Amino acid sequence: MTRAAGPLPAPRLDWAYFFDIDGTLVDFTDAPRAARLDGDLRGIIERLHGATGGAVALISGRAIADIDVLLSGTRFPAAGQHGTERRDASGTVTHHARPSPELDRARLTLSRAAAAHHGLLLEDKGLSLAVHYRRAPRLGGYAHRLVRSLLAGTGGTGGGTRYAVQTGKRVVELKPAGRDKGVAVLEFMREEPFRGRTPVFVGDDVTDEFGFAAVNRLHGHSVKVGSGRTVARWRLRDVRAVREWLERGFETP
Repeated sequence: MTRAAGPLPAPRLDWAYFFDIDGTLVDFTDAPRAARLDGDLRGIIERLHGATGGAVALISGRAIADIDVLLSGTRFPAAGQHGTERRDASGTVTHHARPSPELDRARLTLSRAAAAHHGLLLEDKGLSLAVHYRRAPRLGGYAHRLVRSLLAGTGGTGGGTRYAVQTGKRVVELKPAGRDKGVAVLEFMREEPFRGRTPVFVGDDVTDEFGFAAVNRLHGHSVKVGSGRTVARWRLRDVRAVREWLERGFETP
């Protein structure tokens, strides 16, 4: 970890903000669709979006459609499925992969596995497949072996799409290769209204390390939520601490 010279500065309105969702803006739940964003925190994010001229984006493993549901339909710039799909500030959505027969076969196999093993949950994101074992941590090894065997079965490719395995907090995922949260951040930073601002990335999981590394290269602020090894320069304790930090940006001097 690259350590910061001092405490995390209060948020500024001339920065560009990139937020992971689960474990950062909302607490983890057994099922991703059971997560709820606190209304007050949603209001803070919306105020920040307006006050920065739109320089707030959500960078998540979730599909963009699920991000919109969680945010009650508010359409922020967003990167979903770890950057496999991205919606810019104008609302244009770009998909960096296509459905494939190989992914369809993997979907069937994982669906059957989830039905046969109580505690496994398949999250079908459309262009990627995530197996959650938060309800049954003992099945983590099985889930990882199964997803890796499916990757080997595709030879890493399918329908012109290269695949990779992505791990996270009690989840393992079969996803298109070559896309990650750092790539998405760098793409946003080449566009208005993000361009020319100091980037800030706030996240909690191993998938967020790509985002931390990207903003570090741009001399921005990388913020890890929770414990664990990281390349982030700052830390916040938990979701509540993220909210408290953001509130500082609207305090009257």
